[in-house]
Amino acid sequence: MAERGCPLEAVPLPAEVRESLAELELELSEGDITQKGYEKKRAKLLARYAPLIQGADPSLQAESRLPGPAPSTAPALRPQKPRPSNTRDERFRSDVHTEAVQAALAKYRERKMPMPSKRRSALAPASAEAYTPPDTSSASEDEGSLRRPVRLASTPLQSHPSVQPWLGQAGQGSSTSSSASSTSSHPGGSPAAALAGPAALAHIDLHADPPDVTTGLGQPRHAYRERPQPASGRGAPRAGSGSVLETAGGVPVNSRVSSKIQQLLNTLKRPKRPPLKEFFVDDFEELLEVQQPDPNQPKPEGSQMAVLKGEPLAASTAWPPSLLAALRQWGTTQPRAPCLTALDTAGKATCTLTYGKLWSRSLKLAYTLLNKLTSKNERLLKPGDRVALVFPNSDPVMFTVAFYGCLLAELVPVPIEVPLTRKDAGSQQIGFLLGSCGVALALTTDACQKGLPKAQTGEVATFKGWPPLTWLVIDGKHLTKPPKDWHPSAQDVGAGTAYIEYKTSKEGSTVGVAVSHASLLAQCQALTQACGYAEAETLTNVLDFKRDAGLWHGVLTSVMNRMHVVSVPYALMKVNPLSWIQKVCAYKARAALVKSRDMHWSLLAQRGQRDVSLSSLRMLIVADGANPWSISSCDAFLNVFQSRGLRPEVVCPCATSPEALTVAIRRPPDLGGPPPRRAVLSMGGLSHGVIRVDAEEKLSVLTVQDVGQVMPGASVCVVKVEGTPYLCKTDEVGEICVNSSTAAAAYYGLLGITKSVFETVPVTVAGAPVSDRPFTRTGLLGFIGPDDLVFVVGKLDGLMVVGARRHNADDIVATALAVEPMKFVYRGRIAVFSVTVLHDDRIVLVAEQRPDASEEDSFQWMSRVLQAIDSIHQVGVYCLALVPANTLPKAPLGGIHISETKQRFLEGVLHPCNVLMCPHTCVTNLPKPRQKQPEVGPASMIVGNLVAGKRIAQASGRELTHLEDSDQARKFLFLPDVLQWRAHTTPEHPLFLLLNAKGTVTSTATCVQLHKRAERVAAALTEKARLSAGAHVALVYPPGLELIAAFYGCLYCGCVPVTVRPPHPQNLATTLPTVKMIVEVSTSACVLTTQAIMRLLKSKEAAATVDVRTWPTILDTDDIPKKKLGSIFRPPSPDVLAYLDFSVSTTGILAGVKMSHAATSALCRSIKLQCELYPSRQIAICLDPYCGLGFALWCLCSVYSGHQSVLVPPPELESNVSLWLWAVSQYKARVTFCSYSVMEMCARGLGAQTAVLRTKGVNLSCVRTCMVVAEERPRIALTQSFSKLFRDLGLPARAVSTTFGCRVNVAICLQGTAGPDPTTVYVDTRALRHDRVRLVERGSPHSLPLTESGKILPGVKVIIAHTETKGPLGDSHLGEIWVSSPHNATGYYTVYGEEGLQADHFSARLSFGDTQTVWARTGFLGFLRRTELTDASGERHDALYVVGSLDETLELRGMRYHPIDIEASVIRAHRSVAECAVFTWTNLLVVVVELDGLEQDALDLVALVTNVVLEEHHLVVGVVVIVDPGVIPINSRGEKQRMHLRDGFLADQLDPIYVAYNM
Repeated sequence: MAERGCPLEAVPLPAEVRESLAELELELSEGDITQKGYEKKRAKLLARYAPLIQGADPSLQAESRLPGPAPSTAPALRPQKPRPSNTRDERFRSDVHTEAVQAALAKYRERKMPMPSKRRSALAPASAEAYTPPDTSSASEDEGSLRRPVRLASTPLQSHPSVQPWLGQAGQGSSTSSSASSTSSHPGGSPAAALAGPAALAHIDLHADPPDVTTGLGQPRHAYRERPQPASGRGAPRAGSGSVLETAGGVPVNSRVSSKIQQLLNTLKRPKRPPLKEFFVDDFEELLEVQQPDPNQPKPEGSQMAVLKGEPLAASTAWPPSLLAALRQWGTTQPRAPCLTALDTAGKATCTLTYGKLWSRSLKLAYTLLNKLTSKNERLLKPGDRVALVFPNSDPVMFTVAFYGCLLAELVPVPIEVPLTRKDAGSQQIGFLLGSCGVALALTTDACQKGLPKAQTGEVATFKGWPPLTWLVIDGKHLTKPPKDWHPSAQDVGAGTAYIEYKTSKEGSTVGVAVSHASLLAQCQALTQACGYAEAETLTNVLDFKRDAGLWHGVLTSVMNRMHVVSVPYALMKVNPLSWIQKVCAYKARAALVKSRDMHWSLLAQRGQRDVSLSSLRMLIVADGANPWSISSCDAFLNVFQSRGLRPEVVCPCATSPEALTVAIRRPPDLGGPPPRRAVLSMGGLSHGVIRVDAEEKLSVLTVQDVGQVMPGASVCVVKVEGTPYLCKTDEVGEICVNSSTAAAAYYGLLGITKSVFETVPVTVAGAPVSDRPFTRTGLLGFIGPDDLVFVVGKLDGLMVVGARRHNADDIVATALAVEPMKFVYRGRIAVFSVTVLHDDRIVLVAEQRPDASEEDSFQWMSRVLQAIDSIHQVGVYCLALVPANTLPKAPLGGIHISETKQRFLEGVLHPCNVLMCPHTCVTNLPKPRQKQPEVGPASMIVGNLVAGKRIAQASGRELTHLEDSDQARKFLFLPDVLQWRAHTTPEHPLFLLLNAKGTVTSTATCVQLHKRAERVAAALTEKARLSAGAHVALVYPPGLELIAAFYGCLYCGCVPVTVRPPHPQNLATTLPTVKMIVEVSTSACVLTTQAIMRLLKSKEAAATVDVRTWPTILDTDDIPKKKLGSIFRPPSPDVLAYLDFSVSTTGILAGVKMSHAATSALCRSIKLQCELYPSRQIAICLDPYCGLGFALWCLCSVYSGHQSVLVPPPELESNVSLWLWAVSQYKARVTFCSYSVMEMCARGLGAQTAVLRTKGVNLSCVRTCMVVAEERPRIALTQSFSKLFRDLGLPARAVSTTFGCRVNVAICLQGTAGPDPTTVYVDTRALRHDRVRLVERGSPHSLPLTESGKILPGVKVIIAHTETKGPLGDSHLGEIWVSSPHNATGYYTVYGEEGLQADHFSARLSFGDTQTVWARTGFLGFLRRTELTDASGERHDALYVVGSLDETLELRGMRYHPIDIEASVIRAHRSVAECAVFTWTNLLVVVVELDGLEQDALDLVALVTNVVLEEHHLVVGVVVIVDPGVIPINSRGEKQRMHLRDGFLADQLDPIYVAYNM
């Protein structure tokens, strides 16, 4: 350690600490831990020895000596700047909090993050400001002040770099060094000094290029082969490459994207590599890490709390026996006394309701409800029925009349919000509540009913999820006056339900809290006693009078005490925030009922008002006093209004809950209240549920005020949040429980959850109940402080348990709002909630951004918020999303509807305009990366299999020798001979039919016609092109008969044909280089083609892409003269090269294989036998004829077997999708071949048109077998849906199957016409990642269906070999498929000497067992499994299951993933995902998603894609790229070209809609 510059030797540290330090150093040097993580852990280890260690980092020492500000940040924070007048978010702002946030951010001064890139058109036309530095002179005065650096006391935030210079820097220097300095962020001290410690060495190797893990295995497969796109070719030397950086893969980093990824890489840690255990046990299950409790976490140390009892409820004789008795008393004895004053939006009193009027109107309504509502002569309502009250916030008068009218009629009022649209946030849940309460009648006013959404009939519309309702308008003219002698018989005492208040839970479900008559009366009496309400007092109420404290004080308790309530509507507050203060002043109100928001708004508006006075107030009740930000609103309000007569003791915060009603309220001293208190609590302590009082200087503290004393007549205790309700200790945070006659009775109709909430029995540690009466859980988290004052630190609804720690949503909102620029968030609208991903809560923060915010502002604000929350709460934010102003779903009175926001987020309909995901930092419970075990040798494996009774996984097709006379096989050794023989013996036998898009036959060829055309081509080659035998000839033709004739023409004169797909005229830039490359790599001496293509190859457009002067001789075969060939070339031996087969693999590698005459005829013979092809048969082929099995079926098989091929060129399907199926039906083909892309086109384009096809006479019952030609794992979903769709047209259920071939052998499996049906097995995807096969039942979790790829062809032998040891494997073991057969290709054809690769792929031998046989390695993973079925020879059938290409697999976290599995999950994530492809770049997983929808939906996908890949594959997505449909390149077989896509992405050529870098 000494040589690493760390003078720890001087200090006698304990051995275990030294050991831990050494491990840390090792982790850092290997890149297994980030610099920041290293410093954190190191500081923790050394905290106890801090004074002794001089060499420790000064900033770390400061941290361990806290409290006391960190020396480097303290001075910068002291001076307070005057605040501009119009920041809207002051209510959340405590100076302590803002300073804490700024100090926290100062720590992160130089941390850079890659900014997401967005297509300019996406979401909103970006203002010019988004891309140019803001010009303050053009902004309004106060906006300018926000942007000037002067505003900030602590300038560190200003040094956050803008994106442009950073990008420039990445382009000039090396992309790794540009961020080497960024990680060395220390408050104080230069970066160099900070690195002088042990990190200095680590930094050097941290930023070396990360290894490229995308090539699958460690073997250099295809290391030197060329890429088909020279533009991004890997090994090509470039001129002047000094200016352009290259990444590990050799891709030029001159682009925005690549430098960003590089930057991102440098901020990420590499996957952990824990030390190898002595005996390695590699379990199947990937166990998620369980968060181990931190041994140093604070634990509660206090004694067990005692139940706290409030003062007794004084039974005053002056109190009426019930609420209705009070109403009757005041209505008859004091009819003129004012009860309620309603205001309009101008602040004028529109109506004052007197007690007389309230009494008479309520009676009228009660009479009407009971006697005048009938249906079929029966009363519509019975006592106890529930009635909905639908009144706007601006009409307290009608609401109060309706409420008391229902009570008088013995009906149960259910107040709800006015539904404004059919799709209000949470409206469906309200419907559920009404339905479960059996509500059939809704009361409302005339004006309100007119404003409700209407159906076409003119009736009020039925809202989604609502029961059918009758609407009753209760304005005076609609009611009937009761007769003089009528009196309501209302019973309003006892346990019957008086009213139901709705409550929305964290998940968004709405329940009704039933309050009994007895509780109602007790609540009124307790509030009267606690607040000292007296007769005829005036109360100003700003709250919603339909529920909570607004209802309890402003509608119920006020009537009991004959008070006068002045109700200030929300609409008036929005126009004039000072209105409530003006009304207090005008009416000389003694009490006011407000929320923190109202105090905050009035602060902003009070400047010009000199004449207001609050001296009349004796109580200012703050209803949301339990919120963390209420204290700063109270302080600020008091500061300003103390000079206007407001006395400090008047401010009375209270805590309420729908279940327990008022829990606690602060009393003024004249009512016997103790002096107010506040607590400064450590956030760290709170997150562990422990109360630790902290000195105010520390960064992460929460300051809370008391919410006063327990209500009269109530008992309160604090119990543990989860599990058995044990009493908490005195220094522990728990849920506050209340036992009181004032609490609500139940959740209406929900017995189960009622029991757990309303009938909790708290117990002591010993398990003894603390009381014989049950307590009610309030949903408030808090503790009992000194003087028996209640403190609330959060709500259960806002609680998020991340790892083992608890965080409160409101605290996180407060931190986010303290981040500069505060004006960035529109009206302070932020929602914080948690979603469960991978068995843990993940924090999501959604904010509305101001309309004028630029991209860069947004990104800068987001990164600051992440840092602030990380510093203050020590928790990572999983996802941060910004949405345009005014788009989040609103709660009834202006807040954000959290559960609806969460629902939208999870369903992918939130439509954010900016997203930042940080899964790397938040997800800490991923399974441990898998260790590669010390390899078991192949010999032990064989022995193991033998002992276990497992057979070696080896299988073969039928034997060729017994199948036909060898004499004919010899005669058919050379295809040119076969064609001549057929032309001679059956000259007029038709071999080929070519169809066009209309279904008409454009050309045919009989045996003799084909022979003659071939002769003409051969003559042209020898005479015009002067080619000799053995020369290579490129055939560049569209799919058709010219291609076949040219192929045989080449064979006739001894030339070697190379079929090449012609360039696409509309897309020359990408298709022509591939043509040129194949022509050059195959060393073709001549190009045969049509006139049209010849002109294209030499055109100006082509010259822009390739050098047209370097083409070899180009001959067009359109009108070559009829010439007879002197002699037809006969190869000296069957091993002579017949043709070259070039193809681009899915990994983007161009590989040409050599096919000899012997292999060619063996291939045709195998296919003939498997498919039973005879001259009398017709088969339909819809494939590309350029390589692999498609080429063999198109050009070779008909000539060999003599059957007639109906050729359907796939491009023709673009204009007529049904062409192929029509041809199959028309020609009654028993056997047909297609590709996945053809099948997909049919399934998509014809799925809904089967009836139309039937009327056109399409009938597929003739098909015995329809084979999909593929070089991949069978796509079961597609083949099954195709079978189902076309079942109606007679397609037999068992007809569809797949084939399997690859470069070394183009046809290994083919279903054919005989033999058992393909079988399907289900394997465990998690086991596959570990290179194992575990068979499971269908439908079990993590199951993946695999179907066999047809039957193994005659003459083909297959064995499964271990990918690394090359030893044979047992039945049902996963390994590489090796193949031995007479039609294996003989090797690669390249211009480079690749002997090693050649030997490895074409002449491999097993390392153990049968070491004599020569095998070819397919490069595909799969397994063999013996089934119960028997094949034609009576043997048990061996099924071959292909799992996927080795080259395509992604090695991540020590496991092997197949891209198709990840892609399948992503496609399921959201309906707008049309297609998807994944690849890795260094250690990052990149997911490219095609968006089939509006561009505004693009950002919804980012979180959903990240979630689904985490949940199902335990992988963190590094980059999500959202592109237009059709961007993911697909080859002719319908396979995704992921490596092309990767190159396009790294070269910034995809034109993405959005690129999200998951931090």
